[in-house]
Amino acid sequence: MLMASQKDWYCILGGHPSDSQAVLKQKYQKLALLYHPDKQNTEEVPEQTTEGAQRFIEISQAWKILGNEETKREYDLLLRETEITPSCHVDNQITLEEMEWEDDEEYYYYTCRCGGKYILEKEDLEQLLLVNCDSCSLVIEVYRSCKDSGQ
Repeated sequence: MLMASQKDWYCILGGHPSDSQAVLKQKYQKLALLYHPDKQNTEEVPEQTTEGAQRFIEISQAWKILGNEETKREYDLLLRETEITPSCHVDNQITLEEMEWEDDEEYYYYTCRCGGKYILEKEDLEQLLLVNCDSCSLVIEVYRSCKDSGQ
C-alpha cells in the first residue's frame, strides 16, 4: 500500500517486487524503446506526444530507483513499512474500474453502504487514493490498476 503521493515504480515497469534485476531491466528496456521521444511519430496529436514523453520520464524514474540495488532495497522497505502501518481505517479496497463515471459532472463515484458516494475527480488520480464518503466517516482505498497506466 502506497500513500497517495507515491508512485508504484513496479507497476510503472509492469514488474513485481519478486522480479530479478534482469527481468526488471528487460521490462524497462522494452518500455523505454516504446515510449522514447525519438521513437514517437511527430505527426501525432500533440497531447499523445506529450503523454508519451511523460510516460518515458516515469519509466526512467522507475528504473533509476529499481535498477540500483541500494535504492531498490530502500524502496522495498518503504513498501513493506506502508503495508504494515496503515494511515487510517479503510472500509474497502477497490480498483478504479469498479467505480462508475459520471459524464455530466466528470468524476468517478462508488456508492457507500450508507447510501452516500465516494467521489474521485479525474485530476486526483494516482496509484492509490484514500477517498472519504460524502455522507459518513467511511474511507475506501482506490487503486489504479497497471493497465490504466498503459501497461
